[in-house]
Amino acid sequence: MSRIPGMFAALKAEGRTALIPFVTAGDPNPEVTVPLMHAMVAAGADLLELGVPFSDPIADGPVIQRATERALAHHVSLRQVLDMVRTFRQTNATTPVVLMGYLNPIEVMGYAGFAAQASAAGVDGALVVDVPPEEGADLVAALRAQGLDLVYLLAPTSTADRIEAIAQVASGFVYYVSVKGVTGAGHLDVAEVAQRLVPIRERISLPLGVGFGIKDPQTAAAVARVADAVIVGSAIVSRMEQLAEDPQAIPGVIGAYLGTLRSAIDQR
Repeated sequence: MSRIPGMFAALKAEGRTALIPFVTAGDPNPEVTVPLMHAMVAAGADLLELGVPFSDPIADGPVIQRATERALAHHVSLRQVLDMVRTFRQTNATTPVVLMGYLNPIEVMGYAGFAAQASAAGVDGALVVDVPPEEGADLVAALRAQGLDLVYLLAPTSTADRIEAIAQVASGFVYYVSVKGVTGAGHLDVAEVAQRLVPIRERISLPLGVGFGIKDPQTAAAVARVADAVIVGSAIVSRMEQLAEDPQAIPGVIGAYLGTLRSAIDQR
């Protein structure tokens, strides 16, 4: 069974907001990922979003595209990402892990095979960017058979019909993309985000996470006041890129950065 609902329920009982960091698995090399996962949890991360490297990351901006290229240079595959989660689970049995990526590697493995192997490795769910709800029934069924969640995206342009469609199939939580464009793009208007979350909450009972455009403690705290989770990706990955030639420093630096976000979120 997925760890995600229990995590959100525990935080809600404490009046706290989840912190969800994103990193690309295998960036800048495969040896960094598992120590980094542990460092992020120690710094206050509640759920880890682990990107699966893919050659055509259409939803991602230049920062995460370059991270994917660095990981692919080491031939990091979906199977290796599952191995990383399996290793992480040897000493962490509680923190939820969601894989973020694209459908092609999953189709190569097969829906049932992917779901079974992901569950066995300790994955809790998947966010598959290029699977709209109209085409996701088979994947949803395969994941649910293994107790895994399929997380869906909503955007500022999502219509009432689209929100309703996602309400019927999403599980775990829903990821609200706060700005138009790819990851790392745009200026985040928290007041506008708060306004757009209102009709979503009227139709969707799942926790709502907000991502894209969150770069500093002040913005993280502001988003935490209106969302159930603060999701941070490009700001982390850009810091990792600066340390690509000194990978041993990455867990400490990213842990310290996440610590500033965690403190701001908790003091909101």
